[in-house]
Amino acid sequence: MAQRALPNPYADYNKSLAAAFFDAAGRLTPEFSQRLNNKIRDLLQQMERGLKSADPRDCTVYTGWAGIAALYLHLYNVYGDPGYLHTAHDYVKKSLSCLTKRSITFLCGDAGPLAVAAVVFHKLQNEKQAEDCISRLLQLNKLDPRAADELLYGRVGYIYALLFVNRSFGQERVPQSHIQQVCDMILASGENLAKKRNFTAKTPLMYEWYQEYYVGAAHGLAGIYYYLMQPCLRVSQVKLHNVVKPSVDYVCRLKFPSGNYPPCVGDTRDQLVHWCHGAPGVVYMLAQAYKVFNEPQYLSDALQCSEVIWKFGLLKKGYGLCHGAAGNAYAFLALYNLTQDVKFLYRACKFAEWCLDYGEHGCRTPDTPFSLFEGMAGTIYFLADMLVPPKAKFPAFEL
Repeated sequence: MAQRALPNPYADYNKSLAAAFFDAAGRLTPEFSQRLNNKIRDLLQQMERGLKSADPRDCTVYTGWAGIAALYLHLYNVYGDPGYLHTAHDYVKKSLSCLTKRSITFLCGDAGPLAVAAVVFHKLQNEKQAEDCISRLLQLNKLDPRAADELLYGRVGYIYALLFVNRSFGQERVPQSHIQQVCDMILASGENLAKKRNFTAKTPLMYEWYQEYYVGAAHGLAGIYYYLMQPCLRVSQVKLHNVVKPSVDYVCRLKFPSGNYPPCVGDTRDQLVHWCHGAPGVVYMLAQAYKVFNEPQYLSDALQCSEVIWKFGLLKKGYGLCHGAAGNAYAFLALYNLTQDVKFLYRACKFAEWCLDYGEHGCRTPDTPFSLFEGMAGTIYFLADMLVPPKAKFPAFEL
């Protein structure tokens, strides 16, 4: 872990240090809010210049045009400036012109561009185009009956797209029965694989991607179980307690002594502290398990994740969401919103302060340096979320 991170130079929370960032009620100081706003404007200008050389055929939320549209939609929601909504519309049109016609997921497939487009059209009161996008989104489930189950390329990523539409519209534009059907497929798939690979003595559910049993949020068990515990998926109490909970407990038993988690079942290397692999992604599963089952051990494990992220979360890979400081900081915001402990808000503010010095730490440049999940757009998204911490949610994942 230490080889992949830069040393955390910050003192941990105390009341006097926190006063530079927020007051006793957790409201950001005007000075810190202004620093965030100034940096958002600065990075947006850099991003727009950089996007002139971006891949013109990448439609995805993860690294392409739909991700930039999602950023501007988020900025519109934060600031209320119609200019951001119109910019989102420009980028969403680019995205729709180069759909993959392959993957069903929000992040790496056609579901993301269609879902973002539906919401942008709706906010622009173009209901005909919004309905067309939703109709196409619903048809995607028929494309690949052998789809994986995980978030990045699988069915959980499709479920996020469906829920994103319903939450953004404030009504059930995607029928609950459609979501339920996908959820049932995920449960059946996990039970079948656990039996097929002789995991049932350890866990009732198992999932694989590229012949590996991944653990983390992006490809693995933690991301899938986080969704299966969501009330809006309406998994029965019997399934929750008899199937999902023992599977969550199996992931908990994989924890390293450090408090971190392996990228895959059986991997003994305690190295990765990313949202995609390791404690920064697993924390969401633990927090949701604590909410659903009310067992203190889940919260204790989540708090241990926070210690790992505080120590090793300022990554040499940079400032992005998938494997960078901004993505890791969302874990602090999630724990702050779960516990109301201002220590976690302080830690998120310090990681945001790190991001305010974007490019000055000698981090590596991502392959797509201005994209939502690898690059600058994701950092901007995080800094905008920092302006209203109680509403912050990890994009394309957290519900």
